[in-house]
Amino acid sequence: MLEKKPVILVIDDEEAMRDSCCQILLKEGLLTETAEDGSIGLEKVKETKPDLVLVDLKMPGVNGMEVLEKTKEIDPNIITVVITGYATVESAVEAMKKGAYDFLPKPFTPDQLRIIIRRGLERRKLTLETESLRKEKKLIEDSFITMVSHQLRSPLVAIMQYFEVIIGGMVGEVPGKQKEMILKARNRLESLMNLINDWLDVARLDSGQIIDKLKPLSLKKIIKKLIDDMEPLTKDGYISLELGSCSKNDLVQGDEETLEQVFSNLITNAIRYNKPKGRVLITIKENKDFIAVEVQDTGIGIAKDHLPFIFDQFYRVKRGEDQKIKGTGLGLSIAKKIVEAHGGSIQVSSEIGKGSIFTVFLFKGEKDDSKA
Repeated sequence: MLEKKPVILVIDDEEAMRDSCCQILLKEGLLTETAEDGSIGLEKVKETKPDLVLVDLKMPGVNGMEVLEKTKEIDPNIITVVITGYATVESAVEAMKKGAYDFLPKPFTPDQLRIIIRRGLERRKLTLETESLRKEKKLIEDSFITMVSHQLRSPLVAIMQYFEVIIGGMVGEVPGKQKEMILKARNRLESLMNLINDWLDVARLDSGQIIDKLKPLSLKKIIKKLIDDMEPLTKDGYISLELGSCSKNDLVQGDEETLEQVFSNLITNAIRYNKPKGRVLITIKENKDFIAVEVQDTGIGIAKDHLPFIFDQFYRVKRGEDQKIKGTGLGLSIAKKIVEAHGGSIQVSSEIGKGSIFTVFLFKGEKDDSKA
């Protein structure tokens, strides 16, 4: 299959300039199109989809700056090069802002034109290859998500169900040693399932499949529900879990399900990494355009050199006293992605031996008067 020759469109109101550019480019084995003004040039951009456009700045009617702008709207991957006899630093800067790849002042030599065209076409090639790789990566990710969801997760769910039936004695009594081994196997499977579920959450967040509809939500209501649900987790360590001061305005623009996931993760960590008879205090504060939720614990804390990395995927702080605490290393990464998808941010401050404070900032929501 023959390789498609690049197409160069020359837009200039001077016939001599159009002809000379075409002669130079044809000798390079390139295909050319011409247009005597900006309007015709833009029509040819739409029709021929050129690889590179040479455009004069000073033309009657639609000028070169407008052509640059509208060419990028038609196809942002088309390379545009400005040619002009009125070259100034200001016009060059403005042209670059509007998407021009390069700037060639008139008069120019054939070699100068060849060099700039070659550079521009190489840039075009790299841009298209990058775009192709991005699409291929997206296709692979989507296929992998489907494979993990259906071909890997589904059999594991079935195996877990079989284990539950066996452990429950529904198919006969299970001797102590065998039961112990099955319980260990089930626990390992449960950890694997948690990892798969967390990974799927990350994949969905990366592909932008998180928030379909934002609506005003009461953070106090979400936090109270989570505190009730998590009360059993505090029993072993005699941890105090409480909701402290709350601002009168606690409404944010959010997605309830994913925000529950954020605060569930933060509160669970605050309990797990706490000290016996420790405390987890949650407060809600109004801060200009944001509502800030603080989750503060009196736990073992995080060293300063670990803080820049704790939101990275699979990053887990290695400390002797918490090696037995289970986790996938994805929880905080997921929380950060969800908060950022809401247009908010998450911050952490911590001190070894004294505890940590995670603060989530979310945009304020407006009251839904239709439900009043």
